[in-house]
Amino acid sequence: MKVILLKDVVELGVEGEVKDVSLGYARNYLIPKGLVEEATQEKIKEVEDKKAKESKNAEVDLEKIEKIIQKLEGQTVKISAKASEEGTLYAAVSAPKVAAVLKDMGFDIRKDQINVGHVKEIGEHELVINLDHGLEARVTLIINSE
Repeated sequence: MKVILLKDVVELGVEGEVKDVSLGYARNYLIPKGLVEEATQEKIKEVEDKKAKESKNAEVDLEKIEKIIQKLEGQTVKISAKASEEGTLYAAVSAPKVAAVLKDMGFDIRKDQINVGHVKEIGEHELVINLDHGLEARVTLIINSE
């Protein structure tokens, strides 16, 4: 029996795949648990259309992220913070603070995408910004004393 997976099923496949399974397995286990539905021509066409649309959306999203990386790569982010005479900051620079400065610069970057590490000194530091699709951009963080 041909079925379309509605959810990921261990050792069978992932959501949206069309699989051949035994009639008993489908009727007694998969269908009652809501894991699959019978694969008709219309349902198969719907799944294929959905996959094509998702693929196109992913490509458009990837292009947007690549444009953001081109603009973001090599940028300098300047932050002023209170520091001791030795150059040690009283409070570490945080991802939300960097995200706010980037927002002021015109970049919509979430704080969870910024890998600041533990920056507690005045000076120049390299930051990695992890974007969707596994892409990343590197920016320079300059911390000045207030």
